[in-house]
Amino acid sequence: TRHLPNRESAVISLHTHNDRGTGVAAAELGLMAGADRVEGCLFGNGERTGNCCLVTMALNLYTQGVDPGLDFSDIDRVIETVTYCNDLPVHQRHPYGGALVYTAFSGSHQDAIKKGFEARETQNDEAWRVPYLPIDPADLGRNYEAVIRVNSQSGKGGFAWVLEKDQGLKLPKKMQADFSKHVQRMADELGRELGAADIWDAFRKAYHVKTHPKHFQLVRYEESRASDGTRIFAGTIAVDGIEQSVSGRGNGLISSVMGTLHDAFGVELEVVDYTEHALGAGTDARAAAYLECRAPDGATVWGCGIDEDIATASVRAVLSAANVAVAR
Repeated sequence: TRHLPNRESAVISLHTHNDRGTGVAAAELGLMAGADRVEGCLFGNGERTGNCCLVTMALNLYTQGVDPGLDFSDIDRVIETVTYCNDLPVHQRHPYGGALVYTAFSGSHQDAIKKGFEARETQNDEAWRVPYLPIDPADLGRNYEAVIRVNSQSGKGGFAWVLEKDQGLKLPKKMQADFSKHVQRMADELGRELGAADIWDAFRKAYHVKTHPKHFQLVRYEESRASDGTRIFAGTIAVDGIEQSVSGRGNGLISSVMGTLHDAFGVELEVVDYTEHALGAGTDARAAAYLECRAPDGATVWGCGIDEDIATASVRAVLSAANVAVAR
């Protein structure tokens, strides 16, 4: 077109075919060579193997910062119309529009996507840079619920993402590895994809969170400081449903609860690590506490506590770990 007389008076139109699977690529190269217009079909319908897919073509441009002049902000409605008019389905893996194109089952993919979203939050980056997702699903009217799905082949990044989005829990890395065994077992037993409710149920049962455990359950407690500076835990713990008044001392609240469990019930655990965070924002936000412990035989035991009060959450985390240890 460089040598075409009166170039401004002509419209160079591209009409590509997909017989060799390069309909979109050929159209893109044609635009780079100076073409003005692309002829094609929505979702690549057309002659034989189809013409250039205008959805793929337009959104390829969109992801590179070029406005294609086409609105796909409600792509599911476009799919519904095209399916009705053509009496042909849109493949689940069709670029940009398919039902599975923003879904990851692979553990490595899930972990990369999770890290991509975390980086966006911490860096406040307006540019979209999330691995395996060439476009923000929200730009097409999709949500993030189906981005990461969990089955027996998924890694720990998958269920960790689901727990964080659904329950606000940010499990420590080592606890993710511990919980992955429970998720794997559930997925194998059910033989299907696990939803958010399944994963939450598995977590509650694994760490005796917000359940009625067979062993230790906190009823009430008070904390005070002795004259020598040590902390005193005095409370009521239900053991197999029977309430018992107990007390113990330690350098802090957690160690005093540990001492109580050891003196009253013979449960011996050593604290290895402790983390906590708020569940949400505001003065009425709940808190989550995670406790890594070591049993006398060297085994690692994890506990989790959730409560409106962070101190109570830590007490619940200790009892959670104790329940896990006793249930081993």
